[in-house]
Amino acid sequence: MLLSFDRCNGEIDQLIDRLINEVGVYHPEMIREMILGALKSGQENDYLADQKLIRTTLKEMRYTNKVFAPYRDRKKVTVFGSARTPADAPIYKKCVEFSRMLAEKNYMVITGGGPGIMRAGNEGAGVENSFAVNIRLPFEQDTNPVMDQDEKVITYKYFFNRKVAFLKEADAVVMFPGGFGTLDETMEIITLIQTGKNPPIPLVMIDDNDGYWEDWLEFIRDSLLKRGLISGEDFSLFTITKDPVEAVQVIDEFYRNYHSIRFVRNKMIIRLNKALDSDHLQILTREFGKILIPGGKISLSSPLPEENDQPDLKHLPRLVVDFNRRSYGLLKSFIRRINSF
Repeated sequence: MLLSFDRCNGEIDQLIDRLINEVGVYHPEMIREMILGALKSGQENDYLADQKLIRTTLKEMRYTNKVFAPYRDRKKVTVFGSARTPADAPIYKKCVEFSRMLAEKNYMVITGGGPGIMRAGNEGAGVENSFAVNIRLPFEQDTNPVMDQDEKVITYKYFFNRKVAFLKEADAVVMFPGGFGTLDETMEIITLIQTGKNPPIPLVMIDDNDGYWEDWLEFIRDSLLKRGLISGEDFSLFTITKDPVEAVQVIDEFYRNYHSIRFVRNKMIIRLNKALDSDHLQILTREFGKILIPGGKISLSSPLPEENDQPDLKHLPRLVVDFNRRSYGLLKSFIRRINSF
């Protein structure tokens, strides 16, 4: 029988509905499509390895949501850096200090759960303010002793699921010096923000005394910018500092008035902690007209009907922006300007 996501499957639809009603679920239409997706996959693909990947991905992401759900009301910062950083290294101590300051401001910290900088992040924030998003590896990656027995540890089989968790839950990302994995995450996050596939968030590189991130910046400038492979506005996507206090300030300031963002059809909706007025709109339009589509505008708004799926955010004032969906570097500057009012 050829299955369809439309309700034209006859008795199969009735069986699925009966199962959903018997079990009791939230958002039954979504669950119905997941069940149909699994059945369709079973009909279409006889390659067992593919089915194992789909099964494990669903199990890992379900458990990810379960672990993070109780802490949805707290902002979280993902911390990356080398697993090989010794505990007596100055940059390790700097990470402990930074993470401790985050916890004091009620942020939670997400790390990869391993040794080195990951352990420093969990150590500074404390187990009660930490998550460990681990991965099964043949070396280096046992869960660090700070988080080893905590319920907020998730161990993944697939790197791509782990990557989703790092960013899906993060309100900011902070990079300490590291190896291939750290550089991989850095470039991926910049790409996702630059292309609009991840909402704009603070991305801060905390440098060591040898200028690890300054060397990286020199490569980006000399090898990418000079060849025209990136644009000047892309440099506003990240901040480099040696000062953990400044790093915390960058994150805090980003959310001073800006709350969050989503798209409804072709409109960009920016949720705010406090309302702006018409004078602010004139300033934003004058200074950031380049981020708008031709003839586009910025306007004040109450929640749109499509936002009913986020009832906890309905009370927030909004801007509706006719964004061109290209200028994500300037969008970060636009948000900083909103926070200046």
